[in-house]
Amino acid sequence: MSADPRRKPTPFSPRHRAREFVVQGLYQHLVGGQNAAAILVQAESVAGFDKANRALYDGLLAGVLNDLPALQALLEPHIERPWAEISPIERGILLIAACELRDHLGTPWRVIINEAIELTKSYGGTDGHKFVNGVLDKLAPALRPDETRS
Repeated sequence: MSADPRRKPTPFSPRHRAREFVVQGLYQHLVGGQNAAAILVQAESVAGFDKANRALYDGLLAGVLNDLPALQALLEPHIERPWAEISPIERGILLIAACELRDHLGTPWRVIINEAIELTKSYGGTDGHKFVNGVLDKLAPALRPDETRS
């Protein structure tokens, strides 16, 4: 059930930019322990933040930070190694996708997975996108059974 390879996110779309800034913010949180207020101050100082979809950024950042243990619990059954061994970038991208799959039902599951793959290609390790795709291919049917069946 892998993502549709024909559908590529537009790298400069406001929604894609928002996800990029959330990845960066989650990295700051996971590695440096920064809170949401500090992450927002940093993001607002970066060129291009004004072109990001602010509602999506706010929703995803808050959604992940406020429910991180539950999102991690959704992901862990689909991962064959300890959570701590996953790079912070890939952890952040998986958390964003899990949040979006669970809470943003207006966004098609294939779009969410494609965005996660593209973010991982841009910011993650060499083959990280394959790992992220594999995990999300297992998670999507658990969170969106009706949508993934069709």
